Formats: sequence, structure tokens, C-alpha cells
Amino acid sequence: MADSSRSPYGELAFDRDKLILDHVPLLKHIAGRMALDLPARIDREDLIGYGMIGLIGAADSWEPARGLKFSTYAYTKVRGAILDELRKQDFLPRSRREKVRELERAIAALEQENGVTPSPEEIAARMGSTLEGVDEILLSAKSAGQTSLDDGPSNELASMLSDPRSKDPAGSAEWQEMKVLLTRAIGELPEPEKTVITLYYAEELLLKEIGEILGVHESRVSQLHSRAIFRLNRALSSEAHEA
Repeated sequence: MADSSRSPYGELAFDRDKLILDHVPLLKHIAGRMALDLPARIDREDLIGYGMIGLIGAADSWEPARGLKFSTYAYTKVRGAILDELRKQDFLPRSRREKVRELERAIAALEQENGVTPSPEEIAARMGSTLEGVDEILLSAKSAGQTSLDDGPSNELASMLSDPRSKDPAGSAEWQEMKVLLTRAIGELPEPEKTVITLYYAEELLLKEIGEILGVHESRVSQLHSRAIFRLNRALSSEAHEA
């Protein structure tokens, strides 16, 4: 008598389906974290749908004999699938791309005049904008850097908006030194930027959860995160020049 608990596709198909179901929480975590770098109009459920394609592909192509954990293998596949779909959509309008270019010009002019990377407040003053307006453009630049195959922000601006923790391998002497500097720089962040960084990296909360704590919308959390990352990279860059 056949065992009805077995998959009609055999043990391998059963394992594949279980792999997918067991790693849906990982998929949702990746989508939630990636949403931080994207405009509010990009729905998290859409990101989960894009990532599911990568998760299924990972389950189909994973080879356990190679010794790589499935979660590690799936992470890259899921994130890649989401980015591939976002790049196809080219969601950043031309007017927003021009704002990014305007911001880059303002930063370049202020650096030329003062010899250091300007603060967000200095950029806002040069552009005749509010600090919140600069926040929106910084988020746009970060989004373009994440999802554009071309016509993204300059390498300099992209570097200022990248996660400063990823510049040196964990455990290296450089990473240990950077961690000390980064901890000091985080301590000097204005509120609520410090809260956003702490909750996002130390507590690993998602945008919605951070927004509920701060009493603001998810999109505002994204903007505050981008501004905070810009400040942290600015502080680390200043430390490097003074060393």
C-alpha cells in the first residue's frame, strides 16, 4: 500500500517543497530589509513575489553535496531575483534622476569650497531645499544605486550611501578599527537617526516596526536611514583624512 504522506513526485520533490516553505520567513526578511532602500510606492508584497522566483530557483538548483547551506545559497538567489525585476521596471522617473544629479553638483561644489564632504544641512542650504527634501533625494540616489544597471548615481555618492560595515571583511584588523569609529559616529548622530540605525542594525527590526516605534511612516524611516548612512560615511571619511 502506498504511503499517502509521500509526495507524488517522490522524496526529492517533497524535500524541495519543504525547503521552499521552510525558507519563506527568510524571503520575507530579505524583502523587508531591501524595502528600506526603495521608494514607498514599491510594495513589499511585490518584492516577496519577485523573491519567490529566486527561492524556487534556489530549491531547484541547490546541490547539498557541495556543502553550502541552503539559506546562504538562497539568500543570494532571492536578492538577485528581486533586483533583476526592479531593474526591468526602471522605477525612478527622469525628474527624480535629475534631482540626484543636482544633489551631486551641490556636493561637488561644497567639497571644492570647503575641502570636506558637506553635511545634509549644508547641502539643503546650497540647493535651497529643506532637509526633508534632501532626504528624499538621498533615498532616490540610494535606490538608483541599488537597482540601476546604468545611469545611477556617481561612484562617490553611491559610496556615501553604502553600508559602511561592508567595506572591510568581518574579523580583519581594519574591520575592528572601523567598528570603533562607527560606534563613535553612531553615538554622535542626531535623534531620531540614531534610533533608526540602532533599531535596524542592532535589533534587526523592519521598517514598519521602526515606524511604529517612532510614530512615522515607513517611507520616512527609509529617508532617515539614508541620511544617517550619509552622515556615518562622512564621519568615517573625515577620520580617515585626519589619520
